[in-house]
Amino acid sequence: MIRYRLHIFLVVVLMAVAAQGQTHYEGNVAIGGKAGVTLSKLRFNPSVPQTMLMGTMAGVTFRYMEEKHFGLIAELNMEQRGWKEKFEGYDFQYQRRFTYIQLPILTHVYFGNERFHCFFNAGPEVGMMISESTKSNFDYSNWHSVPDFPSANRKTEQYNLSVKSKLDYGISAGLGLELIARNRSSFLLEGRFYYGLRDVFSNHKGDPFSGSSSMSIMVSLGYYYRIK
Repeated sequence: MIRYRLHIFLVVVLMAVAAQGQTHYEGNVAIGGKAGVTLSKLRFNPSVPQTMLMGTMAGVTFRYMEEKHFGLIAELNMEQRGWKEKFEGYDFQYQRRFTYIQLPILTHVYFGNERFHCFFNAGPEVGMMISESTKSNFDYSNWHSVPDFPSANRKTEQYNLSVKSKLDYGISAGLGLELIARNRSSFLLEGRFYYGLRDVFSNHKGDPFSGSSSMSIMVSLGYYYRIK
């Protein structure tokens, strides 16, 4: 399974590089920044009842655009991911948050006029976990002693599992709008989806979960300044 996911990731990398090598027009270069919110969860197998965890993201970005609707984007972002468990009918709360430094390399496809663009971004992403935190209103390390805890038909091993892999990689894709000002500036709104291909926790035979990869939605506002 890991080899299969890695093959998918490498194919996306090669497609992104190949797309940039097919055009030879004089382009323009812009640098900028972005910030926004994230909604994330972990794709556990077996499943864990959960809702999307809200977090934040911010970063810097570099963009090279060709004249014929194509470009390349590289970003360096800090993004929060994780999951929030769902306890229907109970007042228990548990959430676990991971903070990543991430590097997406995206093909940029855009259409529009001199003042307004619609765009599509897609490509591979690599991230490294730099911190983690857990928030709960019960003693999750000793949940057996918690009165009325709904443990029936529920996985609980994830509460105390140690992170196996801080390295993450996956595929990102997003849609957005760009408003271009007259002073070389532009403002962007983008919605982006990330599909992780590497499990956070150990997935060997005998481990509680055979899958625990990330999935997140990011909505961000951005700014670019054209330097060339």
